[in-house]
Amino acid sequence: MANLDEPLRKVLGDKTAKVLEKGLDLATVGDLLHHYPRRYAHRGELTPLSGLADGEHVTVMAEVVKVQGRTLTRNPGYVLEITVTDGTGQLKLSFFGRKGSYRPEKELAPGTRGLFAGKISTYVPRGGNVQRQLTHPQYKVVEEKSAEQAAQEWADEIIPIYPSTKGLAIETIGTSVGMVLDQLDLPADPMPEALLRRRHLIGLREAYEGIHRPKSWEELGRARARLKWDEAFVVQTALAQRRLAAAALPATPRPPSFGGVLAEFDARLPFELTKGQREVGEEIAADLALEHPMHRLLQGDVGAGKAQPLDARVLTPRGFRRMGEISTGDEVITPGGEVTVVTGVFPQGERDVYRLVFSDGTAAECDDEHLWAVESDGGRRVVTTRELRGGLLGERTWYLPAIEAPELDSLQDRPDDPYELGVRLAGAGREGVPPGCLVAPVKERRALLRGLLDAGATTHGPEIAFVSASERLAEDVAWLARSLGGHARCRPAAEAGHWTTEVTPRGREPKRKSVDAIEYVGREHVQCISVAHPGRLYVTDGWTPTHNTVVALRAMLQVVDGGGQAALLAPTEVLAQQHHRSITAMLGDLAQAGQIGGAEHATRVALLTGSQGAKTRKAALLDAASGGAGIVVGTHALLQESVQFADLGLVVVDEQHRFGVEQRDALREKTGGGRPHVLVMTATPIPRTVAMTVFGDLETSVLGQLPAGRSEIRTHVVPPERPAFLARTWERIREEAAEGRQVYIVCPRIGGQEGDEGDGEPVEQEPDRRSPLGIMELLPRLEELLAGLRVGVLHGKLHPDEKDAVMRRFTDGDLDVLLATTVIEVGVDVPNATVMVIMDADRFGVSQLHQLRGRVGRGSLHGLCLLVTDAEPGSKARERLDAVASTTDGFRLSRLDLEQRREGDVLGAAQAGRASSLRLLTLQKDEDVIRDAREEATALVEADPGLEAHPGLAAVLDALLDEDRAGFLEKG
Repeated sequence: MANLDEPLRKVLGDKTAKVLEKGLDLATVGDLLHHYPRRYAHRGELTPLSGLADGEHVTVMAEVVKVQGRTLTRNPGYVLEITVTDGTGQLKLSFFGRKGSYRPEKELAPGTRGLFAGKISTYVPRGGNVQRQLTHPQYKVVEEKSAEQAAQEWADEIIPIYPSTKGLAIETIGTSVGMVLDQLDLPADPMPEALLRRRHLIGLREAYEGIHRPKSWEELGRARARLKWDEAFVVQTALAQRRLAAAALPATPRPPSFGGVLAEFDARLPFELTKGQREVGEEIAADLALEHPMHRLLQGDVGAGKAQPLDARVLTPRGFRRMGEISTGDEVITPGGEVTVVTGVFPQGERDVYRLVFSDGTAAECDDEHLWAVESDGGRRVVTTRELRGGLLGERTWYLPAIEAPELDSLQDRPDDPYELGVRLAGAGREGVPPGCLVAPVKERRALLRGLLDAGATTHGPEIAFVSASERLAEDVAWLARSLGGHARCRPAAEAGHWTTEVTPRGREPKRKSVDAIEYVGREHVQCISVAHPGRLYVTDGWTPTHNTVVALRAMLQVVDGGGQAALLAPTEVLAQQHHRSITAMLGDLAQAGQIGGAEHATRVALLTGSQGAKTRKAALLDAASGGAGIVVGTHALLQESVQFADLGLVVVDEQHRFGVEQRDALREKTGGGRPHVLVMTATPIPRTVAMTVFGDLETSVLGQLPAGRSEIRTHVVPPERPAFLARTWERIREEAAEGRQVYIVCPRIGGQEGDEGDGEPVEQEPDRRSPLGIMELLPRLEELLAGLRVGVLHGKLHPDEKDAVMRRFTDGDLDVLLATTVIEVGVDVPNATVMVIMDADRFGVSQLHQLRGRVGRGSLHGLCLLVTDAEPGSKARERLDAVASTTDGFRLSRLDLEQRREGDVLGAAQAGRASSLRLLTLQKDEDVIRDAREEATALVEADPGLEAHPGLAAVLDALLDEDRAGFLEKG
C-alpha cells in the first residue's frame, strides 16, 4: 500500500518514476494524484478526421484499417504507414526507423481502436492528392469489447486526457495513475467531518477515483467539487492564520491628530469631501490608528470617475482646450485665477453623459460621478452629478462659486487699443471680438469690455444691458464678463433680430450662478483629470469650477502628524518625479519646513532616484535618515541598503504591478521594531492583485471605477503568417509622419550591450526561442525601412540629461519616431503621437501592453496600436495578444490575463501564475467557493489557531507551505 508521501519509484519502479519526474516534476504519489486530467472526452467529443486542419494539435479516436511498411528510396531507412478512420475521413500515421523495430507494428493491427495525438501535417504523394498525417504520434490502444459493450462505451466512456510533455508516452500517465489508485492507503480525511456534511462534499478517496477514473459525468462533478474545495479551504486557512498573526505584529499607531499638517491641509479646502472620499479616508485613518500593520489595496485613486466628454472644454492660460487634448503636465486655470499643473489624465471609456444647465444660459457636460463644488444657504460642499439628480436639486438652490479673473494670453498680435476696439465694435454691431482679444490679460479684457458697454449698453440697477444686432458680439460680451468674474446671460431681445446680454460686473451686488436643470445627453467617451493645486479645482465650460481630489496624500500626512515618515514607491523615474512635483505643489508652504515662508506645521518632501547626482542624492538620503523629510518619493533606489529612515510608518506603492514581492518587502524591512503600514494603489489589476483581493488577504477600498481605456485606440495583431502586414506597418509609419504625426516603436530590451535586458520586467524565454528584439538591433534596419524620417532613441541606461533631451525633441515635434523600451510605459504624454508599434509583443504582459497602448490616442486624433509578433496561431501567447486587441477595458483585460496566467502561486512569490498551487480552482468560475471557504476557514482558525484539534489539516498545510512561502503573505 502507498500513502501520499510515498516516492513513485517504490510504486511504479525506477524507470517509470524517472520519466515522470524528469518530464513533469512528479516525485511522489501525492504529486501524481494531483496531476489532474487537462480535459475529458468521449468519442463524440474527439476531433473528427474530416475537420482536421494543417498545423493543428489534435487528439483523435479512430480505428486502424491498413498497416504497411516500405523502404525509403532516397535515404536508407524504413517507414511504417498506418491508415486510420473514424467514419468521417481518413488519416495516415507515419513512423520512421528500422524494419521490425516498431511497437506500433505489434500493437496497431487492422481493427484496433485507439487514441492518437500529435500535430497535423500535409504532404502530396507522387501522382496523388493532398494527404494529412501524424508523424510519430502518441497513442493509446482502446481495448476491444463485445459489440454491445463497444456501442455503449462509444457513446458513454469518459476518457481522461492528461497534460503531458515531449518524450512521455500518452498512456504512461494514465497507467501510472491507475496503479497508484489501486495501492492507495489514505489516512483519515483532513477535512472536518461536520464541514463535509455541511457542504455536501464526498470523501477524499472517492474524489481521487472520480477525478481520474470517472464512471459518469455526475461522479466527475462531485470529485471536482471536493478537490476544488480542498484547494480553496487550505489556502484560506493559511490566509486566516496569517491575518491572525498580522493582528499580533507590532506597528506604531498613527491616529489622526488635531492641529497638525493634515488638519491645516484640510482646512484649506473650501468644501466637504464627497461621501465616497470621506468613507475611504475614514477606513484608511482607522487602519493607521491600529497597533498592527495596515495592508490595504486602494483601487482607482486620483481621477477615478468624475469624468467629462472629450469635447468638454478646460481653461488653460492660452484659452479653452478640449478635454481630449489635455495631457499630464499641461497648465490649467483654477477658479482662484491661479495656474496649476495637470497631474493625471484618466480615460474612462464610454459612459452616460448629462448636461448641467446653469442660470446664466451656459451648460457643462459630465458623467454621473463628476464632482461639483457647490454652495447653498447651508454652506459649501462637494456633490456628484448623481446626487444632484437624485433629489438634492429639488431640495434647494445650488450655486457655483464665482471665479477670480485669470491672466490669459493667446500670444496673438493685438495692435488696437482695447477700449477703442470695444467702442468701435459696439457701434458697428455686426462683428464679433477678434479671438486673440478674448484670450488677453485681465487689464486688456477689462478695457475691451468697458468700451463695449460704454458704447452699447444701458444700466438698470446693478445690471447692465448690452444690445446688439450681432449674436456673436452679444455672446462675446458675456464671455468677457464671465472671464472677469462677473455674471452674464445672453438671450434674444424684444426687438426682432437683436440680442441682449445682461451683465452684472464683479464688485456690484452679486448675482450668483445656479444649477437650473440636468438633462441626459447619451453615451459618450469621457475622461477626467487631476490637478496639483491644493484646492483640486479647475475651470470648465461656461467658466464653471469643477473638482477632483487625492486620497493617498491625506494618509501620508496623518502618518507625518504621528511623528512618522511615509515612502511613496513609484515604478519609473518619470512617475516618481511627477509624484514629487504634484505633492510639493499640493502642499505649498506645508512642504517647506525649515524654509523662509514655510507653514507652522510644515514637513519636507524628498525625491530619491537612481540617476540623481551625488550632491542631490546625499541631501535626500540625509532628509530620509534624519526624519527631516516626512514624505520620501522614489523608485527602486529606495530599496537600496544605503537608504535609511528615521521612523518609516507608511509605504505607499503606486502601480503595484511593476514591483515584485521581494522588492516591496525590502522597503518594509527598513522599519525598526515593527512593521510599517502599507497602502497599495493600482488602476489596472494583475493576476496576483485580483487573486489576493478575492482571497481576502488585502483589505480593499474603491474610489469610482477603474480606468477603462480609450475605445478610439484601434489595436491589431501583426502576425507571422501575414508578412504583408509587417510591410504595411512601415508604410503606415511613413504615412503618419507625412501628415505631421508621430510614432512610438517599442522593443522588449535595449540590446547591443552584453547582459543587457532592458528597462522592463524580466522576459521569460522558451529555450528554443531567439532572444527578444533590442532597440539597438532594430535601429540599423529602421534607417533603411524609414529612410528620411527623424528617429530618436530612448532607454533607461541613457544619462538623465540625454533622456530629457530626447523626450523634449519628441514632445516639440522635432522627431518623427521614438524608438524606446518600456521606459515610456507610464507618464509620457504626447498628444500628437498616433501610432504605437510594439515589437515582439508576445514578450510583454497584458498590463504592460495596455499601459503602452495608452501612450497614443491622447489628443483629438485616434490612436493605432500594432502588436508585432512571431507567435503562432492557437498558441497561448497569440491568444493573449488577440485578447488585448479585442478590448481597451483595463479591468476586463486583467481578467483575461488571469484566465491565461492563473492566480499566481497564491502562497509563494510567483508574480504571474507560472507555478500555481491552484490546479482546479479559478477566480473566473469559483468565487462562491472561495467566499464560502474563507468563511469556514476564518471560523475554524479563530476557534483553533494552531490547528491542534485538526492534525490532518495541519499536515496538509505544512506540505503546502514550504519555507519560502511561509512568510509570503506578510511580505506581499
